[in-house]
Order: sequence, then C-alpha cells, then structure tokens
Amino acid sequence: MPEAKPTRLLLLWTTDNKETAANMVLMYTTNSCLHGWWDEVVLLLWGAAQRLAAEDADIQALLAAAKNAGVRPIACLACARNMGTLEALQAMGVEVFYTGQFLSDWLKSGDQVLSV
Repeated sequence: MPEAKPTRLLLLWTTDNKETAANMVLMYTTNSCLHGWWDEVVLLLWGAAQRLAAEDADIQALLAAAKNAGVRPIACLACARNMGTLEALQAMGVEVFYTGQFLSDWLKSGDQVLSV
C-alpha cells in the first residue's frame, strides 16, 4: 500500500479585519492543529494582517495560542520593513523572511492554500 502523502495547509492572511482574524484565521488554524485536521499548518501574515497582529493585544494572544497549538507563523520581511512591524512580529516568535519564493513554491507543490 502506498504511503499517504502528508497534508499541509498554508493559510495566507492578508486582512486587517479583527473579527475575521479571531473567528476564522486564528480559530481555524489553532483547531486544525489541535484536532489533527492537517499534518502541518503554516500561517503567513502578509500586508495589513501584520499591522493588526503587531498592534492588537487580543490578536497577539490568539496568535500565541495558535503557535502553542502547533501553527507555524511566518511573515513577509518586505512588508514588515515597509510597515514597521518587524520587531513586534519577531518578539511574538513569528519567523520573518522574504516569503515570495516560499509562497510560489508552496503553490507549485499542490499543497493546500487558503487565503483570507
């Protein structure tokens, strides 16, 4: 029997809407890890989502819970520099690097992408 391919999810988070962040993005990624819905869950903060995460204590707490559940939070370095969020994101344990190639490779891999 062939070995099952691991299932991976990349959630591309670009919105600065707090309700969407709390009640979809962070809720879904956290529960995905807690319930084993995916083998790997990566949360990519890009654009306006970075500012929300850097400035909102409620979102920071939910992001910390997601990370503790097993979500891998990453962020675009170019956006972080442009928006002045680099230090805040790094302090929260978010991996910050140039993510254009990462996203392109993920899309080409056929693994799942959900964009909010």
